[in-house]
Amino acid sequence: MINEKRVLDRFLSYIQIDSPTKHEREFAEFLMDELKRLGFEVYMDKAGDSVGSNSGNVIAKLKGNTEGETLLFCAHMDTVSPGRGINPVIKDGIVFSDGTTVLGGDDKAGIAAILEAVETVIENDIDHGDLELVFTINEEGGLYGAKNLEYDRLNAKTAFVLDSGGDPGFIVIQGPAQNQINAKFIGKEAHAGAEPENGISAIQMAAEAISKMKLLRIDEETTANIGFISGGEATNIVTKEVEIHGEARSLNEEKLQAQTDHMVKCCQDAAEKFGGKVEVQVEKSYGAFKVEEDAEIVVKAKEACKNLGLEPATTTTGGGSDTNIINVNGISTVNLAVGMRLPHTVDEHIYIKDLENSARLVLEIIKVYA
Repeated sequence: MINEKRVLDRFLSYIQIDSPTKHEREFAEFLMDELKRLGFEVYMDKAGDSVGSNSGNVIAKLKGNTEGETLLFCAHMDTVSPGRGINPVIKDGIVFSDGTTVLGGDDKAGIAAILEAVETVIENDIDHGDLELVFTINEEGGLYGAKNLEYDRLNAKTAFVLDSGGDPGFIVIQGPAQNQINAKFIGKEAHAGAEPENGISAIQMAAEAISKMKLLRIDEETTANIGFISGGEATNIVTKEVEIHGEARSLNEEKLQAQTDHMVKCCQDAAEKFGGKVEVQVEKSYGAFKVEEDAEIVVKAKEACKNLGLEPATTTTGGGSDTNIINVNGISTVNLAVGMRLPHTVDEHIYIKDLENSARLVLEIIKVYA
């Protein structure tokens, strides 16, 4: 029932509209026009004013033609860099970029699947309850669109985010919490050749702190990383200030706090050892979520997969997505795989059959709930 040519054409047109993070406006307006054509009530919220984007989140609603639970489907509009001037190339049933940019399947594959499914529902007068769609901004920058979404405009208590890699049929039911950990080490400048003993090296403090940290894979639920370091002016100056930026993630909030405390203490101990100072900031990026295997949303998602001959499998992720934020706001949410491969790289690609199956799965979920 899904129009295979149309879903591919839809996807190809979407990825050729530039929408890097904080510059989603052109794509948002394109989607709003498309949604209005399909009969949706469409609204752009004010999230962009808070997060520095030139667009807000797009919220769309369609009244049901039968009794049934209100469903929310969500995907994000922004893409990572390099994401301007995407030129798709199709080879052996797979869509690639030309190798100079990402493809943008993260997450325009999710948007294409959702729009194709709802258009199929409308044109075939398929029974459905109320449908709500949310296309977010600034997901790649830190889930800021979802964080600033106007949730009071939504009625749904069940949501499906289409923003995961892997074969359609994978259902992400658990994801980690994340803390951002940023530290500024403050030492004392001195001439590195004439009087280095009068200086306190911020680089040395930062190196000491990092060398003492447990990083990367901590255990089966917890990871940590230092992502980048900045500071210094010249080789003949004992460096006064250095900043390090890192993160910790865990499926377990207590473990996350323990890892965060450990990384903070390493910074404090290093500053004390060398007689300098350190300013540490910890920011909670998002909370963990877990949807139980026997929850209605999981049971019905599996039923929809089986109806299509897809092998359903629940899984856990180490990454964050809008799923985390929507769950925290009281809407039971899972993340569905849409087949994106090697996202955030110029080798990103997607099998056309996965794009089609993702649209079929959204359609089947709507039918199962109706």
